[in-house]
Amino acid sequence: MSPRDKRNETASELRPVEFARWAWRQLTSMRTALLLLLLLAVAAVPGSFIPQRGVDARAVQAYYLDHPKLAPVLERLGGFSVFSSVWFSAIYLLLMVSLIGCILPRTRVYAQALRARPPKAPRNFARMPASERFETDRSVTEVLEAGRRALGRARIDVLQEGDTGELRAEKGYLREFGNLVFHVCVLVALVGVAAAALWGYRGNVIVVEGNGFSNTLSQYDEFSSGAMFDAQSGLEPWSLQLEDLLARFYVEGNQRGAPKLFRATGTYNEAGKDDDDFKIEVNHPLSVGSEDVFLVGQGYAPVIRVTDASGKVAFDGPVPFLPADSTYTSTGVVKVPDADGEQLGFQGFFLPTAFSSSPDKPSVSVFPGALNPRIGMNLWTGDLGLDEGVSQSVYSLDTSKMTQVKDGDGNFRVDIGPGESQELPGGGTIEFVELKQFARFQIGHTPVPWLPLLGVGLGILGLTASLLVRPRRTWIRARAEGSRTVVEVAALDRVPRDDLPAELDDLMSRLHAELGEQEKEKA
Repeated sequence: MSPRDKRNETASELRPVEFARWAWRQLTSMRTALLLLLLLAVAAVPGSFIPQRGVDARAVQAYYLDHPKLAPVLERLGGFSVFSSVWFSAIYLLLMVSLIGCILPRTRVYAQALRARPPKAPRNFARMPASERFETDRSVTEVLEAGRRALGRARIDVLQEGDTGELRAEKGYLREFGNLVFHVCVLVALVGVAAAALWGYRGNVIVVEGNGFSNTLSQYDEFSSGAMFDAQSGLEPWSLQLEDLLARFYVEGNQRGAPKLFRATGTYNEAGKDDDDFKIEVNHPLSVGSEDVFLVGQGYAPVIRVTDASGKVAFDGPVPFLPADSTYTSTGVVKVPDADGEQLGFQGFFLPTAFSSSPDKPSVSVFPGALNPRIGMNLWTGDLGLDEGVSQSVYSLDTSKMTQVKDGDGNFRVDIGPGESQELPGGGTIEFVELKQFARFQIGHTPVPWLPLLGVGLGILGLTASLLVRPRRTWIRARAEGSRTVVEVAALDRVPRDDLPAELDDLMSRLHAELGEQEKEKA
């Protein structure tokens, strides 16, 4: 073959089987596993600052309103459901496969190492990182027995032929065992998290004081579940009745207005059991069967009564107003579909502690506690869209087919406090009957919650063992020369450390002590 032909020659293409074998080796390498673990951590970052639909659907809606151009792009990329997106799931599955491919071969090698005996001593101890040589009056057998006692619990083989003998010792097998335990536990934690995502569910519901909740799908305000969970038949039958919600806030100091105590009390009932009392506080949930009920929020639900021009009560009930800031300035909607043949929609806000610096300035809330509660709303008439058969949020008002009501001074505005009422243009009244509070509960089911915790706990122990245990090989060679016995000792640290000479000095001290003689000082 000419030099030109050699230069033009290209490597042969890999056959499909060879390519698959090469790809498998690349995927199951420890370098790939570490890269995928880092990539998984980076991929989880968007889920921490972009609102997630499964956690708070209302925050996603607010994000759409605040970022109308960016939100659709994030939606297509799975930004509002990061942890169930295709790309996050792909990284997750690849990491699990990579870990399995790393663990199985290393487990086989470790099992072979456990069955193997300590390796033969090198010929020249002087070439080892740490070695010593001395002479003694003891026999070869006595030296080897003393070496066995000095080395303690290391795996030891003793070979003796006539006037020569050799002791081979190895310890530190727990280091690789801890390393394997750590990687297995990472896989266990991943499996536990995946099981929670596939068979678990989480839902949110707002319950007003004096009202109840039954654990059925139609009762939830927001609900999300894993692909393997059947929401129609998988929910456990139970119910609760909220009797009182206690909310306390700091009134002085730098934390003025910050939450101090939230406590929901009432009764709950499991199927086939008697009613029982409950008390739920933040981070102290109620456990009902395999489900947990957390108190994640609180707000105000003014009881509003609307009468039409004929004096008929068209609406009467509590209306949850959702907090929008730290002072609990809250937004809410009242929909009245039948007020003397007309549909009314009220949209506005609730101020727990209303304050205005002057009569010509609008009121604002200055404290989250209900010290001076007031409601301010605008009135709309027209089509609420309730007759179209399409479900809609009770916390928003679609005004595209409605007209805002005006009076002589411009837009008509409701401004009332507890016990106050206001006449409506065209007849009828709206009344602030009383003030109630609501609790926002998060109800979730997480299968095998102990599995990730167990994986993390044992993984930390395994990682600690892999960092602290020192795998080391030690050899002691003894041979008789006349009336004396020449002893050579060498040590090899399989993980390079700076303390090997000091460790060998400690071994030499123990060996001399076992021989019953004093160690000679080094020159």
